[in-house]
Amino acid sequence: MKYLIVGLGNIGAEYRNTRHNIGFMVLDALAKASNLVFADGRYGATANLSVKGRQLVLLKPSTYMNLSGNAVRYWMQKENIALENVLIVVDDLALPFGTLRLKGKGSDAGHNGLKHIAEILGTQNYARLRFGIGNDFPRGHQIDYVLGNFTEEDLKTMDERLETAGNIIKSFCLAGINITMNQYNKK
Repeated sequence: MKYLIVGLGNIGAEYRNTRHNIGFMVLDALAKASNLVFADGRYGATANLSVKGRQLVLLKPSTYMNLSGNAVRYWMQKENIALENVLIVVDDLALPFGTLRLKGKGSDAGHNGLKHIAEILGTQNYARLRFGIGNDFPRGHQIDYVLGNFTEEDLKTMDERLETAGNIIKSFCLAGINITMNQYNKK
């Protein structure tokens, strides 16, 4: 069984450690834990991770956030991966920092990456792992916030949250979405 795990983010050093790049950070941590290195390819950087016989194609799109659907479609077709085996890792303003929620489908909630993926795939019925980045910003400063760096307080628990996100991804591939949601989507 093959899976496409897509971490959303923006390419470029200026975005590297920003809240909007948490998808890249989750995949980087997962790859690092298995001593994998990403290779640049068409529409993004990929690494191949094997987990108990399951093949995971880890993808960090190089299309910028608002064109993420192009990379998702390309790699789904290239690797012949069914929609039910796709998982998008995304930042979420509606969740407190570090909160992780796995969902089988849903709206884009104003997220341009998810919006473009749904537009290109023609459906919102794809799994997503939402990583809470909080919403502690003054009115009208949302863009500055999501493109800003994490606080020192956030960074104290970042490694543990990234590891948990990696465990959720592995469980999604091994046990399926329902069992994984029941195990990890606790308050």
